[in-house]
Amino acid sequence: MDELVQRLSEGTHPVAVGGPVATLAELHRRVDELGFVFVKFTGTSGGTDLGVRLDRERCALDGADFAQGTGAVHLEGSLVLNDEPVRCVADIDLATLSGTGRLLATTGADA
Repeated sequence: MDELVQRLSEGTHPVAVGGPVATLAELHRRVDELGFVFVKFTGTSGGTDLGVRLDRERCALDGADFAQGTGAVHLEGSLVLNDEPVRCVADIDLATLSGTGRLLATTGADA
């Protein structure tokens, strides 16, 4: 297993909304319309910004109020990191746009 994938698969890690525009409005648009978000693992050297295709059935948005910027979202989705299929699981507080996350190694069929 790749060293970065293994490290991010062990326990939970600090994360933040990533991507070119890390704002509440952009996160809302990406969750609602695009189904693709950026999650940045901030504890790695320079940060590791991952593009995650959301699995809407595994996400939980019912505690989120995007209009007020309160509550939290639970995001899950798949990607390939360093040639390894993984699932990214992140819980993001909308007030701070940060939270915790982890990777789960998967087979190609599970991702």
